[in-house]
Amino acid sequence: MSEPIVVGIDGSEESDRAVLWAAAEAVLRERPLHIVHALESWPYRAPLFMPAETTERMTRTGHRLLTATRERLRERWCHLEVTTALVSEEPSQALQAQSGQAYELVVGSRGRGGFAGMLLGSTSLRVAARPTVPVVIVRGDTGDRGEIVVGIDLLRDVDTLLDYAFETAALRDARLRVVHAWQTFGTLIEAGYAIDGEQIELDLRGQVIETCEPLRAKYPRVDVVDEIIMEHPVTALSHASRNARLLVIGAHQRRWTAPQLGSIAHGVIHHARCPVAVIPSS
Repeated sequence: MSEPIVVGIDGSEESDRAVLWAAAEAVLRERPLHIVHALESWPYRAPLFMPAETTERMTRTGHRLLTATRERLRERWCHLEVTTALVSEEPSQALQAQSGQAYELVVGSRGRGGFAGMLLGSTSLRVAARPTVPVVIVRGDTGDRGEIVVGIDLLRDVDTLLDYAFETAALRDARLRVVHAWQTFGTLIEAGYAIDGEQIELDLRGQVIETCEPLRAKYPRVDVVDEIIMEHPVTALSHASRNARLLVIGAHQRRWTAPQLGSIAHGVIHHARCPVAVIPSS
């Protein structure tokens, strides 16, 4: 079996959008779909303080949700291979464990019930902060039109990031917009330095083109647009997401504290107008 697309659900509107996005992704990539529902774990850890019928009711409800979701997807995609898992664990831990051998993990931007913490800043951000596979946070416009946008930092290794973005654009027959935002430009001007803006932009564009050259050769049919933007990366990528069907960014975790997203990835996830794919650092 190929590595599945894993998606977390809880019955909320946001998780419904996430599971539909994940199912379409699984069909497109010809991969199985694995649906996970996490029960609140504390009743199971403290059975003496919780009536048995409560935990049984929660379990039955979880099974019904998974079964109904699976059947709904099979009606739409009859050849899609779908498996399910009901787990008694904290949502972020459950998703990380279930996606250990996955190709990709998909979550909604917020949730309720079993994923009550699925608000930006909670479950979605927790799984995105420790990605071992690409994590897609489904929010904003989930239509099938528009560009694939990828934000790159020329000071980091972007091979894995670009490979995911190019492959995604090729599968969707979509234009790929490669964005490099450089805030330092404005800062230097404000400080009174004489700056040759045109030359800096030319130099940066040349670096972007050179960085993307191996992937252009690998995916020759992908229409690629290079864009150099002289503003904060969060602002630049958030604006670019308005016309995108998917925004691809690197996790860029801070490694000297508890695992958490870098400030740019954190900001982009909060302000993007389309689903965001967070790619693990290579």
